[in-house]
Amino acid sequence: MTFKYYSMLLAVFLTASISAQKLSRTEKKIVSTIEKNNTEAIDFLEKVVNINSGTLNAKGVKAVGMVFKDAFDNIGFETKWIEMPSEMNRAGHLFAETKGNKGKKLLLIGHLDTVFEEDSPFQTFEMVNDSVAHAPGGNDMKGGDVIVLYALKALSDNGLLDDAQIIVAFTGDEESTGKPLSISRKDLIDAAKRSDIALGFETSTGFNYATVARRGASGWAVEVEGKRAHSSGVFSERTGAGAIFEMSRILHQFYTDVKGEDLLTFNPGVLLGGTFVNFDEKTSKGDAFGKTNVVAQKAVVKGGLRFISEEQKELARAKMREIVANNLPQTSATISFTDSYPAMQPTEGNLALLGTLNQVSLDLDQGEVLAYDPGRRGAADVSFVAEYVDGLDGLGTMGSGAHTPQETVNLNTIEALTKRTAILIYRLINSK
Repeated sequence: MTFKYYSMLLAVFLTASISAQKLSRTEKKIVSTIEKNNTEAIDFLEKVVNINSGTLNAKGVKAVGMVFKDAFDNIGFETKWIEMPSEMNRAGHLFAETKGNKGKKLLLIGHLDTVFEEDSPFQTFEMVNDSVAHAPGGNDMKGGDVIVLYALKALSDNGLLDDAQIIVAFTGDEESTGKPLSISRKDLIDAAKRSDIALGFETSTGFNYATVARRGASGWAVEVEGKRAHSSGVFSERTGAGAIFEMSRILHQFYTDVKGEDLLTFNPGVLLGGTFVNFDEKTSKGDAFGKTNVVAQKAVVKGGLRFISEEQKELARAKMREIVANNLPQTSATISFTDSYPAMQPTEGNLALLGTLNQVSLDLDQGEVLAYDPGRRGAADVSFVAEYVDGLDGLGTMGSGAHTPQETVNLNTIEALTKRTAILIYRLINSK
């Protein structure tokens, strides 16, 4: 992490109270309600996990959304399903809202989709032992959605949501965002502009951590053209280096000349080269044909870039463009970039919000909550709203193996994390 990041974090904790206080009588009632509803919450999680909602399974994503819609309707929220245009091949989003003017206006962010499509062999919720379950998307992030629902249910059951503005936004395409972003994230950004604070319920990185910063994500692609010729002429003035040698030079210089800045990473994810190259953007699959006695005329690489600020992203792109332009003999190369997720920087407001969460956790006798290293987190929907509101993320369930067939969710922590969420929301909607 940067020195500036540590300094901001230290300042918050030096000025914040770190001693446990007593819960109020009302807060104790909230806690009691959550304890009473915990078995129901876990049953609800099993129900939504067992509905496949891979991002490209639009019917499944909407089906999960309808289960949550009914649940939010039952606790007095106004709900709506927002369809995406059919050409985007994405299901849509579920929004639920209460209206009011009391305290902080909150935006609670989750997502309905998972990385496990209909053809995945990993489809069902299965107990591993008395506290852990294998669950496709249970950790990332249907468990976080359930925490949101049952925290709000506890507040509703105790009549504590009157005159509060809370917007719940469960997107249907977080794992693979629909394009253009101006459409797929418009409603989320519009909600942020009406809010003061955003809380994201992506999978937790540990019981005593929360996320105050997330790196942004950008795509990049390099295409190289070489001169097709007999390999006996490679390196000659007439034939040159060929496309694969030029691509190798570019990637090597990316590694040596661009790598090294704090929290900046970039990764070439797929590489094809030869006489002929075919690549399908939709499936991210391709093939190449070539022979050892023919100088390659085509090479393609697709990659990703992670950054902590727009400035860092643009500086990295400038260096990459400069490298790509300095070609080996008889080759040419182009680089293109696509924006995906902006960065969520560790602002003073985010760190102050962490201080509030930390106090809630101490009051619940759950221990301190610290900031998680943004270099170890991926991008998420909260990043789209970071420009407009203070925020925290990583408030969802604990588990392991997210995005793999070994994904688990720790059921023993759901009750405690729901308590933490509910008390945090209660205090925020009753603060100035």
